[in-house]
Amino acid sequence: MKSLKYFVIAISFFAFTGVNAQDKSKPFFDSDGIMSTETIDALADTIATVYHRMDDIVWSKVLYKVVDMRDKQNQQLFFPIRPTATYRNFFRVIMDALLEGNLRAFGHRDFDISPDFSYQIQKDSLEYVFVDCIWNPDDNTPINSSLVFYDELTNRGEFNNFIYEDYVRKQNKFLVKEVVFFNKHYSRLYSKIEAIAPLYFHNETNVTVINTGGFNKSGESYWNALVTSVTCWVLYDELRPYMAKQYIIPKNNAVQRTTYDDFFSKKMYFSYLLGDENMQNRLLLQSYTSPDRIRREQKRIETEMLNFEQDLWEY
Repeated sequence: MKSLKYFVIAISFFAFTGVNAQDKSKPFFDSDGIMSTETIDALADTIATVYHRMDDIVWSKVLYKVVDMRDKQNQQLFFPIRPTATYRNFFRVIMDALLEGNLRAFGHRDFDISPDFSYQIQKDSLEYVFVDCIWNPDDNTPINSSLVFYDELTNRGEFNNFIYEDYVRKQNKFLVKEVVFFNKHYSRLYSKIEAIAPLYFHNETNVTVINTGGFNKSGESYWNALVTSVTCWVLYDELRPYMAKQYIIPKNNAVQRTTYDDFFSKKMYFSYLLGDENMQNRLLLQSYTSPDRIRREQKRIETEMLNFEQDLWEY
């Protein structure tokens, strides 16, 4: 009789557990028959992170790369231009996190593109960072217009809807600071994005240089244009919780469920090498003007890293 009692209790427990599990499952179509594309809010709090002890890192190299969203593989970062109820592009995710979240923005060093994490840009100063340059047709002079403005009454930043779409269409590159390192504990190479910076090549400095004829095809001119195009740096680890809550717009599969965090963690994007930190503290654009020579140097750095990884092992 007692065994029958325990049997009934066990059956009731499993039935109750099954009901709860069934309640937690998310249906593919909602009550209105619309496909569900919502992310789980708790997802950003359960991001898998591998912690590396400093004593285990015996080699590292810092690389600067450019993610060009005009490349076919990166187009999912660019669209949609204007956010919808379901999707936002990568730039909008960053901007929303800067204006409404706790994401911090940092400046870059003078005459350089490297981040300066000691210089934090306050929210009320972002309107001086994201500036678009429009030419006045009357006197052919540049007019600055900010993408965002800070409302002191509401104590929050707002978008300038008049230039929003034009600004986003011109913002088509990101600068990435990546660290490649060897962990002797796991006996393998890792790569980690340390920081990301949106690039914008249509500010007053760049436009003035181009239109005055001073923009020649020299490494120095391209380098100056690149330096002035760095808007601000954001820490990748601080950005990840916001990336994990937003799905990217599907490309060929309407049921694709890939967040921006997945997109970067799985290296689904394409990037090209801008240079590495070295003794001369000079990237490729500072040293070479020929595209062929720059490409050879890119190949050289990539080959050196590949040889380093292969030489770690004996066959």
